[in-house]
Amino acid sequence: MKAFITGLTGFVGQYLADFLQKNKIKVYGTSYPEKPPPNKKNIFHIDIRKEKKLSQFIKEIKPEFVFHLAAISNVHVSWEKRKITMETNVIGTFNLLEAVRKFSPQSKILLVGSSDIYGYSIEKKRLLKENLDTNPINPYGVSKNCQEIIGKFYSSIENIWIIITRSFNHTGPGQNPSFVCSDWAKQIAEIEKGKREPIVKVGNLESIRDFSDVRDIVRAYFLLLLKGKKGEIYNVCSGKAYSLRKILDILISYSKISIKVEIDTKKLRKTDFPFLVGDNSKLISHTGWQPQIQIEETLLDLLNYWRQKV
Repeated sequence: MKAFITGLTGFVGQYLADFLQKNKIKVYGTSYPEKPPPNKKNIFHIDIRKEKKLSQFIKEIKPEFVFHLAAISNVHVSWEKRKITMETNVIGTFNLLEAVRKFSPQSKILLVGSSDIYGYSIEKKRLLKENLDTNPINPYGVSKNCQEIIGKFYSSIENIWIIITRSFNHTGPGQNPSFVCSDWAKQIAEIEKGKREPIVKVGNLESIRDFSDVRDIVRAYFLLLLKGKKGEIYNVCSGKAYSLRKILDILISYSKISIKVEIDTKKLRKTDFPFLVGDNSKLISHTGWQPQIQIEETLLDLLNYWRQKV
């Protein structure tokens, strides 16, 4: 069995590759813009915005499984680099699906989307279900909404085997500090090492989010390609609501140093969701997946990762 992962060297891609290899699946993938490590086999420097090289790669390996993770996935970056976000997340998806259609139509594809497409839901303070209308409020969410539309077309009209996820927040060791949990964990680790004053700089702490451990997320992705239904959309989430203030309190509780919290206006988003928590009942009923790692363990592992790094 062969799997192809776009964005293999990214945060989630590395966990997914390790998981698949432990399940005796040969893994290929892409790395961009960074070149892949020289000691890593079957990872290729491919910009998914350019169709020719991607198509050639799909034609050569004809993978049974395709996991499409490569994306501009940071909301802040999507505001600053709107064109690159659209080109990567929309045109890149189109190029991948065209390559599969032409050269590997038997492949099963997982398009990793985002809960950001829900936007300001009319179902305030209720778990978001897959049948709700989408209403994205940032360029990243718009691009992922477009990705969904493309995926639905290739699934229903071109009869390609595709599942689309709406993945909610996930974190864990190795996550880029441009994401909130990793940002705070890194700041705390730097404070403990005396590299910064004992103040954690934060944005909006009142937002309520759904957080999962990245190791649970990759299990869900694999189970969806094994047991999910073609053409369906699935929330991938814990189904639990956490205020960002609660997340920060958990992280600070793991430190023996007295730490203050200070609002940094640069960390406030142009638009933000007050409540973004998903209903995972469809995922559970179709695959049997259950989250296994509690948020407290995830955050401690993340903090310990940064303690080693700094």
